[in-house]
Amino acid sequence: MALTGRKIIVAGGGIGGLAAALALRRHGAEVRVLEQAGEINEVGAGIQVSPNGLRVIEALGLGAALRARSCRGRAVVLRDHREGEAVLRLDLGRLPGGQEYYFVHRADLVDLLACAARAAGVEIRLLQKVRDITSGDRPALELCNGDRVGGDLVVGADGLHSVIRAALNGVLTPSFTGQVAWRAVVPNIFGHPPEVHVHMGPGRHLVSYPLRDGSSVNLVAAEERKGWVEESWSHEDAPENLRAAFAGFGGAVPAMLGAVDRVGLWGLFRHPVARHWHAPGVAILGDAAHPTLPFMAQGANMALEDAWSLATCLASDADQAAALTRYQSRRRDRCARIVAAATSNAWKYHLRNPLIRGAAHLGLGLAGRLAPERMLRQFDWIYGHDVTSIA
Repeated sequence: MALTGRKIIVAGGGIGGLAAALALRRHGAEVRVLEQAGEINEVGAGIQVSPNGLRVIEALGLGAALRARSCRGRAVVLRDHREGEAVLRLDLGRLPGGQEYYFVHRADLVDLLACAARAAGVEIRLLQKVRDITSGDRPALELCNGDRVGGDLVVGADGLHSVIRAALNGVLTPSFTGQVAWRAVVPNIFGHPPEVHVHMGPGRHLVSYPLRDGSSVNLVAAEERKGWVEESWSHEDAPENLRAAFAGFGGAVPAMLGAVDRVGLWGLFRHPVARHWHAPGVAILGDAAHPTLPFMAQGANMALEDAWSLATCLASDADQAAALTRYQSRRRDRCARIVAAATSNAWKYHLRNPLIRGAAHLGLGLAGRLAPERMLRQFDWIYGHDVTSIA
């Protein structure tokens, strides 16, 4: 195997880090994952695995396991906030080539990846918080417990506040978008179908879709506001604040929000896509390289693509520096385009002027009835991409 004998350290035991560890191990590398938490889990709730991310899951041999622990998406439905009427329905069954789309709990996907990585021989160490990284031909991670861990390559999959990204690019201050988001999971006591529902209202929107066997529903609610909260998924808010923010919404929204007993709240910030994704003996991926807003449902999918691409580039070129250069050239422009699309997407759901909103919804509905295939094909550049077919 091409990477036999190569010692690789992966900082971060989330989706991107574990997928990279598994892919690298399958090419023969000796891989150690350092995770700062006391257990391998994932904060947050649901994610949408679109066809481009699913291809990586399948290539890693986990397609059947994912399907068994997720819900296949049948449609994306845009709804007006007042009574919940459908404005536009995109039938995911019409995706070209029989492409599949799934809703999965983050914890389930992380567990699948962690179990597969351990079974393949990846070493996973917990309570390993990275403090700094030393440069050189064989860089090493300095941990908060005083240990130093190095190898032939250090992969930074250490998320939004990545120590390794900062070492490569310096510390940049993100800008507040003027939006916050709540996350919650509630029991599916209202028969939510296997669809993404986007409930659109003035200055805010709410996304809902089922998880696992359909017994629970994932909620993500975004609101425009001048004030901001900490950029963290661990900040809890009172459910009453969420219900008050969406008090004018009808349809199924009151019932769903009425079932919320615990909710997280975080501020949404714009981060630039990293200029430098690698240095001698170092690479970054996922949120460490390209943090994104959650309005295209592509954060986890991009991390999966990064993981596969990094492993493929390293396995196909004995010159590690050249392989890392090719990895960035393959990934950066695509990820920057997706991040830009996510940044510009939210306003479409938040139209405040009722006349403009009415006209926009009428146009969407007409386009959906007259040209449903064309409406879906606007996402071909995202969903049709296949990193597993690129040598």
